[in-house]
Order: sequence, then C-alpha cells, then structure tokens
Amino acid sequence: MRCTAARTARAAAATAIAIPLTLGGLASQSHAQSPSPSPSGTFGPGCPALSQKVNTAKDRITEAAAAYPQLSQLVSAVVRAKLNGVLDGKPHITVFAPNDQAFQKVSMSQLTSLLADQGRLKTVLTYHVVDKRITPNDLPKGSFTTLEGGKLTTSGSGTDFKVNGTAHIICGNIKVANATVYVIDSVLRPPS
Repeated sequence: MRCTAARTARAAAATAIAIPLTLGGLASQSHAQSPSPSPSGTFGPGCPALSQKVNTAKDRITEAAAAYPQLSQLVSAVVRAKLNGVLDGKPHITVFAPNDQAFQKVSMSQLTSLLADQGRLKTVLTYHVVDKRITPNDLPKGSFTTLEGGKLTTSGSGTDFKVNGTAHIICGNIKVANATVYVIDSVLRPPS
C-alpha cells in the first residue's frame, strides 16, 4: 500500500512539473541508416540523451514515462485526458511516445486547442497506443490498429525506423512493466 502511494505521489509530482519542463527540449537528433537486422535491445540515436530519474522496468507506463524528463508534456496530456488509469490497466501495449521536442513542433494555438478539448485529446493520445507489444522485428513493414481505432504504419530497417512515414523513432524498444515504448520526434495525427 505504501509503495503504491509513493508511486502515485511520484507520478503526481512529475505531472505537476510537466508544464514548465515543456519549454525545454532535446537537441536535434541525427537519423543514421543501417542495413543491419532489427535490434533486440534498446536502440536509436536519441537513447544516450534520453535520461531517466529511476529504473522504470517494473513500473506501469504512466509512472515509467513520468521518470523521463523528455516525456513530461506527454505525461501531462495523458493525465489531463484522464487516460493514465486506462493505459496502466492494459497488460501488453506499445506506446509511440512523442517527446517534448515533438510537442514543440505543434503550434501553440493548436496545442492549446487540443489540451482544452478532452475528447479530441483522448483521440490523439490513443492513436499513439497499440494494444499489443510490438518488437523491433515488427517495425520494418508494420501496420497496426491503435486504441483509437485507426491504423498506423512503421517502416525502415536496422535502427532507422519511421512511424507513418514522418515520425522518426529516436529511442525504441524501452521495456516497462506493461508496455514497450518507442520515443518519437513528432506528434501523430489520427486519420480523419
């Protein structure tokens, strides 16, 4: 009981500081191509810059994401949309997690409008989640149905992958208790 309260408090504290942290961002990342087979561990040019506060392998997705300062805007949006319980309750999901730099690519007026509309925010966020674990071997020519109900695709090889042909996976195959996380450099838009 105490452990759960401590985890909830940590997640809440991370959420409380999430908005100010969105003013920061990651340095731009290069996207090297490699003809090698898909990696089996964590991979991507942004992994060295993706710092975490604690080991997150045993944490559910919301608390795990809150441990990464570069995912503060995503965590804030998930809490605002009241999706943390839904995502934490699913046993085997994959999250294509836009980093703070991805949110900075969205205009301030679009972001403000999105955050003010809980229904639309849920739609956008659940479009980033697939209800199964996706391995790097699934990424070269992947097509997946999201929790939102739309399709997203992945393509690439080696350690250079894209989602929907535009968002680069900058650090992928991060394992947490109930999810596999692929950090991406753009916010995905569900099909109309």
